[in-house]
Amino acid sequence: MKVHLRYGKRGLDAEIPEENVAAVLRLTPLPPTDNPMAAVSEALTAPIGAPPLCELADGRASVCILVSDITRPVPNTLLLPPLMDCLQAAGMSESAITILVATGLHRPSTPEELREMLGEEIADSSLRIVSHQGRDADSHVDLGTTERGTPGRLDRRWVEADLRIATGLIEPHLMAGYSGGRKAICPGVASLETIRAFHRPELLEPEECRAGNLADNPCHAECVAVAEKAPAHFIVNVTLDDERRVAGVFAGDMHGAWEAGVRHCDNAARSAISAPADIVVTTSAGHPLDLTYYQAIKGMIQAAPVLKPGGTLIIATECAEGIGSPEFAELMLGLDDPERFVADSYDPTNFVIDQWQVHEFAKCLRKAEVYCFSEGIPRDVLSRLFVIPIDSVEQGVERALAKHGSDASIAVIPDGPYVIPVVSG
Repeated sequence: MKVHLRYGKRGLDAEIPEENVAAVLRLTPLPPTDNPMAAVSEALTAPIGAPPLCELADGRASVCILVSDITRPVPNTLLLPPLMDCLQAAGMSESAITILVATGLHRPSTPEELREMLGEEIADSSLRIVSHQGRDADSHVDLGTTERGTPGRLDRRWVEADLRIATGLIEPHLMAGYSGGRKAICPGVASLETIRAFHRPELLEPEECRAGNLADNPCHAECVAVAEKAPAHFIVNVTLDDERRVAGVFAGDMHGAWEAGVRHCDNAARSAISAPADIVVTTSAGHPLDLTYYQAIKGMIQAAPVLKPGGTLIIATECAEGIGSPEFAELMLGLDDPERFVADSYDPTNFVIDQWQVHEFAKCLRKAEVYCFSEGIPRDVLSRLFVIPIDSVEQGVERALAKHGSDASIAVIPDGPYVIPVVSG
């Protein structure tokens, strides 16, 4: 059978032996919003658990609006115009508005990316548009530590704004359960020290720290604890359908509106298979999430729950920008044993930026052998990243069937980490 996989901007068709396919795990279709910009405007005037934004903005001296960077397909071109209209109707001038790109520890956004993310009209306007710089200690305000000991150091432009608005996309997240809401603040505009503590191994290792789970999830709980030190006064989050069209708009209170969006996302994201499979074929959800190998690990770990121990995971991920940050690339290419690295990371004196993604990768390697198809990373480099390079998804399937037997079961997850794969029951 032919399955279209999310891969880069163009996608990828793969032929999978139909007799072996136990399930194709997809997003449950959500009806797209007929007029998404109108839906945003309506959500701003009738928000969840908060006054209408125009009322909230009245008399405010300044506003900071958080937006995600290029690694998240947030439809800011639909979200920002109604937001701007509302703020200007409340008497706020452009000079009082800052759009802050919540990069976490990612690199700053390029001018070309800002045009893609925000639309040319806003990107080329006189609005103040800046990227968060998590490694610049002086640009953060120390708001004290959480009960778990995480330093609450957040971007000064966010903390000191008279009105704080966070936009975002609600989707499954490999550590914090779901993205959106509080995550725009932590790690979005948090300092290196905060992000380091937020991703420490003690929070990542528990089984509750996984996509689709908020109950007793220490990563989610710490995210909330940091965000509460300078919470958003108002959020505008969306859910998307399987074609990345707006399916729901959730505006208002940082917790109440986000939780409503999580329920909407959860109904669409969960997809069940009757038993774990010998082989799983998955992706990193295509552009922009599969720009780097760092992001591709999200696709790997999210597929692991429906894979038999000792199974084979096959991932197609373009990685057009290579491995990831310089620190992550150097870390991965210098590793001898990911599991030993994770064990050493419990010693706080052993720290490398982005080490948390190695921890997630190690979780996957404990369960599976990984085959990887990528046109963005040379084979000789890919072979040093603890995966087996393959020339095509079909080649990977052929090798996996030779290993597990001609009657081995295959699960296919075309949308990668946008899906929460579960074993029914």
